[in-house]
Amino acid sequence: MAETHRTRLLILGAGPAGYTAAIYAARAGLEPILVAGLQPGGQLTITTDVENYPGFAAAVQGPWLMDQMRAQAEHVGTRIIQDVVTEVALGARPFRAKGDSGDLYEASALVIATGAQARWLGIPGEKELSGFGVSACATCDGFFFRGKEVAVIGGGNSAVEEALYLAGLASKVTLIHRRDSLRAERIMQERLFKHPKISVMWNTTVEAALANEDRFPALRALKLKDIVGGGHFELPVHGMFVAIGHDPATALFRGQIETDEDGYIVTEKGSARTSVPGVFAAGDVQDRIYRQAVTAAGSGCMAALDAEKWLAHIPDDAPSPAAYDAVDA
Repeated sequence: MAETHRTRLLILGAGPAGYTAAIYAARAGLEPILVAGLQPGGQLTITTDVENYPGFAAAVQGPWLMDQMRAQAEHVGTRIIQDVVTEVALGARPFRAKGDSGDLYEASALVIATGAQARWLGIPGEKELSGFGVSACATCDGFFFRGKEVAVIGGGNSAVEEALYLAGLASKVTLIHRRDSLRAERIMQERLFKHPKISVMWNTTVEAALANEDRFPALRALKLKDIVGGGHFELPVHGMFVAIGHDPATALFRGQIETDEDGYIVTEKGSARTSVPGVFAAGDVQDRIYRQAVTAAGSGCMAALDAEKWLAHIPDDAPSPAAYDAVDA
């Protein structure tokens, strides 16, 4: 039977931003509820070695780090619910959300920490072969390509990380990039170029993912275009891993809250406040520049502190967000 959950602070998203917001909010006595969403733990659950999160001399595993954050959030008093929010209403207080389970959530304040989702190429065969050789997560699916040839598409940190990870499993990795230089950090580029199993294909785009003709579909090759020469050719591979960035998971909130041209939630400079009083945003859902676990965690802290201060100035029976406009959170 569907339930209605009421809380002073509702947090949507269970990545570093959401968990950190929950930790700070719980320690402040706000008794927050966190709805975990489709990917509890966020993108770090599909990351193996995490070398740049402060506090660990050696690399730690992404899933382990997120398990620790979850345990800490629960230990200090956060109630975590495994549900996926499908509708939100931000036009009146309390803010309301509906879960896929049918449960309803009502809150005096809201932290949006829904993160970002993998961006796809949009080429023929990509959707049809998803799960049959096409993936956006090397750590999820790389195991299936042990001893096989694969390609990674992209030129940033994510693409280089995917390529290096896959090089430990595959017989050969080809990094395909549409430009003549990478955007990844220099130290990562050095590791990439030194790896004997990795080669880079510059000034090249992928035009289609080609399937075999067997009864059960599987990727057999990529149709490529040489941007400089203009020629087309095929690259036989068993796997294609797309690593060209992510899009913020803000579809639920569009039309109700200010976003930029790419859908990232706009927050006030130096704060987590959004265009809707009482609604705060943290993590990759509002960060289009840094997109790191540590910055997501930091913004989660900011969101909780901003929410705590805001709630201290708002009576519980305030009728709607319009009543809060004059409040300096």
